[in-house]
Amino acid sequence: MRGNPEAHELIAAPSLSEVLAKLGDAPGTWTPIAGGTELMVAHAAGRLASPKLISLWGLPELDFIRVTDESISIGGGVTFGQIRLHTIIASDFPLLSLAASWIGSIANQNRATIAGNIVNGSPAADAPPALLVYDAEIELISQRGSRRLPYANFHLGYKQSVLQPDELVLALHLPRRFAKHKQYLRKVGTRKAMAITKVALAGTATIDDGMVTQIRIAAASVADRPLRMTNTETALLGKKLSTETNQAARIALLKEVKPIDDIRSTAAYRSHVAANLLDEFLNELSREGSS
Repeated sequence: MRGNPEAHELIAAPSLSEVLAKLGDAPGTWTPIAGGTELMVAHAAGRLASPKLISLWGLPELDFIRVTDESISIGGGVTFGQIRLHTIIASDFPLLSLAASWIGSIANQNRATIAGNIVNGSPAADAPPALLVYDAEIELISQRGSRRLPYANFHLGYKQSVLQPDELVLALHLPRRFAKHKQYLRKVGTRKAMAITKVALAGTATIDDGMVTQIRIAAASVADRPLRMTNTETALLGKKLSTETNQAARIALLKEVKPIDDIRSTAAYRSHVAANLLDEFLNELSREGSS
């Protein structure tokens, strides 16, 4: 380990209100830490730049899953282990449940929180594509109050978001209206388990007599942020699925993605694989729509 523990101060406030007071009194001074699956890796590598850390782990105000007839609300402190094992999430939001099962090892899943996965801002994160196609809303809280916005508007660029230094993620809210949607999620990585995403693509759609009546598509590792692919959706919405429609959607996707070259893959590979995943999703829709 190259990190120096003496270079950091860690405190644990007993309540959410006291955490928010610390963040509000000195914005940017304290770095929230929950499961620590990202920050402790940075510490071990000697690149944790935050001298002051405030723990959110175990705060009951962030640890809840609330279900109503209309929606499900997932507290920011909920772990991917909790998400993976929740029966309503598994039945109503299977893509999120599947994405939760991809988060590192079981030990990682029992520490990593959904808010941490989002706030980290990695374009390769596993949960965001599912949240994007489920029209999730994100609720942020500070001493100034709370605000709720579409999750699609949260990320502004690589590791950049609308989150202010005095704010935390209170919850994600998902509407329960996707039970009749055909759903798709696939991740391509170096290996099947415990691998960072090279490309992932999620989709939900409804098909009526071969026509796409609703569709949502999102992807990971194809841009500087988790990407809702609205131009690709437009190429499909209201169209009959056909070879020509699928090709138009593929062209739209290739114009919409802006991947990069890095140690895990090349931009050209990521574009090609993303287009192939779209083909796979649309072929599944065609088969299921004709059955």
